[in-house]
Formats: sequence, structure tokens, C-alpha cells
Amino acid sequence: MSTGIFYSHIFKTSPGPVVGPKFINFPELLEGVLKLSNVELFEHEPVSDDLIMKFHTPNMIENLKNRTYGKNAFYSVGACVEATNKITSGELKNGLLFNSASGHHAGPTSAWGGTYINCVAPSVFSARKTSGVNRFALLDTDCHHGDGDREMFKNDHSLLHFCFCDSDFVSDTNVCVGVGWSSTDQDYLNLVKDQFIPRVNKFKPEMIIHFLGHDTCQGDYGDIGLTEEFFIDLVKVVKKCAEELCQGRYLVITGGGSRRDVAEYIFPKIAEILAS
Repeated sequence: MSTGIFYSHIFKTSPGPVVGPKFINFPELLEGVLKLSNVELFEHEPVSDDLIMKFHTPNMIENLKNRTYGKNAFYSVGACVEATNKITSGELKNGLLFNSASGHHAGPTSAWGGTYINCVAPSVFSARKTSGVNRFALLDTDCHHGDGDREMFKNDHSLLHFCFCDSDFVSDTNVCVGVGWSSTDQDYLNLVKDQFIPRVNKFKPEMIIHFLGHDTCQGDYGDIGLTEEFFIDLVKVVKKCAEELCQGRYLVITGGGSRRDVAEYIFPKIAEILAS
């Protein structure tokens, strides 16, 4: 089974809010991994109005259409829907989704922080309808709390929302683990292994979706002291978990972080790990 890479060429001409033009040199930087026989590159369509309107107010959608980076968001959500459907249907084993202007700060009626519509909610909805896969784990390792995702899924007991952020909270399928304002690669990985892995093993999802921000990297706007190598090691840990629990179904969504050099270093390596 193959690994899917989902990238839109819109990112070359439309820098994303907050994260900037960090994907401008993709997919060319993936040339090596794209030569592998089990890797496919997908250029996708924007999400349909009918689908995205199920999760956001008409006013939110219309306002976003008038913003210069609106296309980034609609194409990113379209990619997330397609990627999730291809993984849950068995067409792909796992995937890497390049994302801009959509994500974890977008709730039903409001959004902020560079993510202006939600990408996971419509994707889970679509996959449940088309594939029959029902149980999902949503792991968030961006530096900020995924408040939009929490609002979308707070009453969904078939989705485990597990967020590493700045506070501790546990309520049924909604979990936050505080990592503090300073950490080391090993301390953070230990939290993932000690907190996320046991709980996700107990929950038994059929797919893991991972909102992976590198804003926590040294020198980025959410710097908590992590090095570039952390993100690569993190994906190795979560991929292994997905292989043991849910037939390897694992989607990495690029989250926050504005350092282009970090993105250009970690994402080709993450693509290689997914394809290995």
C-alpha cells in the first residue's frame, strides 16, 4: 500500500497567514521520496460548499472567500477530505498533508490564529459516510490548544481528541496534557509515550490523524526548546502506534510554525518515514 502526499500549487503564490511561504519550495524538495514506487503525489480540489457549510456559518465561509488566502484554506480542507477518504478506504496506507489556513483553531462560529476553517471535522464526517470507519484519534502537537477541534468534537465519543498544550485536562474522550513553556526532545517524547500511547491503545481507533506543528521548535514563534530531530522521532513513535492499532492508517497534517528551513528539513524526512 502507498503513502499519499497532498500538496497544492496555490501555496507557491499565496503565502499562508502566520506560517508564511514555508511551502514555496515543495513539492520539488520531495523529489527523492516521490521516486519511490509506493509514494503518490496528489493535487486536489477545494472542499465543496455543501460539505464545509455543515460545520461553519455562512458568514464565516463568505468572509473567507474574500480573503487573499481563502483559497489556501478551501484547497487544504479538500485535500484533508480526500486524504482521509483514501486512507480509510484502503487505497492508501498513510499520508502527509501540506496545509495552509485551515486547522485546529476553527470552530463552528469563529476562528483565529491562521486557521480559518476546520479540516478534520468534514474529513471525519465524509469518511464515516463513505468507508464505515468510525473511530478516530486526533493527536495535536502544535504549541497552542486546539480549541476549534475541541469545540467540533467535544460530544463525539467516537473520536479521541488528545492535545499537548499548556494545561492538563481529562474528560472522557477529550484530553489535554500540559508540556510547559520549556521542554527537551526526550521529555516531550516521554509524555507522548506515557500519556498518549496508553490512552490511544485503550481507545482503539481505526485511524490516527495528527495535527503536527513545528512552532515549538527552537527559534520559532512557539519555541519551547525542541530541536528539528524531535518532529522526526515523534512521527516514528506515532506511526508505530498506528501500525499496531489501526493497520497503519495515519495522516500527518502540517500545523503551525513559520521557520521555512525547519519545514524544508523535517517534511521530506517525515515523508520518507511514512513510506518506509
